[in-house]
Amino acid sequence: MGLQPLEFSDCYLDSPWFRERIRAHEAELERTNKFIKELIKDGKNLIAATKSLSAAQRKFAHSLRDFKFEFIGDAETDDERCIDASLREFSNFLKNLEEQREIMALSVTETLIKPLEKFRKEQLGAVKEEKKKFDKETEKNYSLIDKHLNLSAKKKDSHLQEADLQLEQNRQHFYELSLEYVCKLQEIQERKKFEFVEPMLSFFQGMFTFYHQGHELAKDFNHYKMELQINIQNTRNRFEGTRSEVEELMNKIRQNPKDHKRASQFTAEGYLYVQEKRPAPFGSSWVKHYCMYRKAAKKFNIIPFEHRSGGKLGDGEVFFLKECTKRHTDSIDRRFCFDIEAADRPGVSLTMQAFSEEERRQWLEALGGREALFHSFNKAIIPRPEGSAQLDAVGFTILRKCISAVETRGINDQGLYRVVGVSSKVQRLLSMLMDVKTCNELDLENSVDWEVKTITSALKQYLRSLPEPLMTYELHGDFIVPAKSGSPESRVNAIHFLVHKLPEKNKEMLDILVKHLTNVSSHSKQNLMTVANLGVVFGPTLMRPQEETVAAIMDLKFQNIVVEILIENHEKIFRTSPDTTFPESMCLSSSPPNAPPRQSKRQGQRMKRPVAVYNLCLELEDGDGPNSPKEDTPTSSQDSLSSPSPTAAAVHGLPASDRNHLLADGGTCGDLVATTVINRKARAVYPCEAEHSSELSFEIGAIFEDVQTSREPGWLEGTLNGKRGLIPQNYVKLL
Repeated sequence: MGLQPLEFSDCYLDSPWFRERIRAHEAELERTNKFIKELIKDGKNLIAATKSLSAAQRKFAHSLRDFKFEFIGDAETDDERCIDASLREFSNFLKNLEEQREIMALSVTETLIKPLEKFRKEQLGAVKEEKKKFDKETEKNYSLIDKHLNLSAKKKDSHLQEADLQLEQNRQHFYELSLEYVCKLQEIQERKKFEFVEPMLSFFQGMFTFYHQGHELAKDFNHYKMELQINIQNTRNRFEGTRSEVEELMNKIRQNPKDHKRASQFTAEGYLYVQEKRPAPFGSSWVKHYCMYRKAAKKFNIIPFEHRSGGKLGDGEVFFLKECTKRHTDSIDRRFCFDIEAADRPGVSLTMQAFSEEERRQWLEALGGREALFHSFNKAIIPRPEGSAQLDAVGFTILRKCISAVETRGINDQGLYRVVGVSSKVQRLLSMLMDVKTCNELDLENSVDWEVKTITSALKQYLRSLPEPLMTYELHGDFIVPAKSGSPESRVNAIHFLVHKLPEKNKEMLDILVKHLTNVSSHSKQNLMTVANLGVVFGPTLMRPQEETVAAIMDLKFQNIVVEILIENHEKIFRTSPDTTFPESMCLSSSPPNAPPRQSKRQGQRMKRPVAVYNLCLELEDGDGPNSPKEDTPTSSQDSLSSPSPTAAAVHGLPASDRNHLLADGGTCGDLVATTVINRKARAVYPCEAEHSSELSFEIGAIFEDVQTSREPGWLEGTLNGKRGLIPQNYVKLL
């Protein structure tokens, strides 16, 4: 498993695991920096060796030029003249060769050494400077928090309010800096893929130009060279697209951080200061802990963690909540405090301090404390907006009209679908197309009022405006899996099978569109839109995850691959039936799948292994009866434990009119957003031998209790025979 993505939303929690991931990124960049530094040194040695070789070759050529065969008699034969001239020709050949070698030596400096030095100094150096600022601001931020929280509650309100404002401004500045640093870390990780390889490609091109007599070798390398050039271009294109998506997400989180909190197995989590009492005369001290609370089990975990001095993680504690009470300032000389009584520690009470009054309110609500105000830790439930594009007869008319116009008027236009139209014109055309009256009157094939780029942009905008992507939220993860692993044949078979699982309307529209894209790619010599380029354009249009995260954005490249497979194999995928044994062999093979890779502190990183695909069909219960589902009711979306989706309670918590409107429009629970943690049972479908003390060993048929999401991607947490541990998600089936 590679480096874990750094989520912008984690900047606000600043958890210990977030800091661990940051350190992993920093270590990788330091390793890259050392490697480039050593490579530059070797490159300079190569230039010096080249100059030495050139000097020796010139001396050899000079010796050949000065030597002259003496002939016997007073005249030379033609053969003798040719032999005599051959040494001078050899000398001239070597002289010309050395002139090219000098050019090559200069090109090594220009195409390899200088770009690498520039990348190392400007890009990696900039990250180092950002790290210094980030570390400095971390120290400053948490020092100021310590100082602020030690303010006496007896001071004047105006003084306290001013102090609160100053702290909030400082925290906001720290969050801004943290967001920028996380963005820079991930950008440089992606940038180095082409910033480093491209100079190498230029260097080898210079080598082949020099080696005239190695022409056959250069020709053999030509296919790989062309492929690498294409790979670099594709990577650059994907980088640009990914960077824009990441920046957009960062800006969204910057504006509304509370609306983009990630799904979590915990009802509440974050930092609290815990009062630690000491024997007289030392009094007590306040120690910062990262606290996690699971409401269903009333389980409270606290872990001491100090951000300063490199981040020191202490030994954690676990207890079960009995009662939570708000503390007033007349009973304690600190603000934002509340008391917790542990059920398994009779007579023991812990006093905790939040960072602000708002955070205390949220903790009191989650803990069921008195005087709690109901501000949810989770995301707000946002109904699907009205008036959006629909997958109906009008939608098919829009698709067919646009495709017909493009194929009639602009199939050979360079940059087709990549060149965008003017936003106002695109919106106006799409509005006319979505109106039944004006849509029938539009003649896009013969109209000069609408440019081809306006038509293509309107088509893409329609597809993006659908309530859910054409390839559905439900199957999004399944489509991504084969794109990440397996042979080319198995990828095609998997995509073939999954396409036929799409709803009939979705599959029909996808068929029409992909057939058109196949036609577009067949004219790539004129329009320059290869299959790869079309994948870059339509990957994010046809596929998108339900939750917008950095991790999801990083999968954009795999979405592009799925679209490429659809275009290259259109006839097979849409005109033939998939192998009926495919899902069985994929999900229930005789040998168990490999567990997903997991980062372990003791064992290091494991080998990447494929993950099986399961269909977890979880029905949403009808909540209109007297036994409406409560908070812990299973969700209706696929893979409910690993992706945020609303519970039945969330759906039925909507006003009746909104709920009926959602269902009448064909909406599903996937159209809403919530992050309630679900507890489920699961049954093992494969045996598993634990490779680490934190994992569970089990046989086929084992039943797990209290199954929940894990922080480890691809893993669940569950209890078996009284022991709790990690379970590979693809080894079990939810009940």
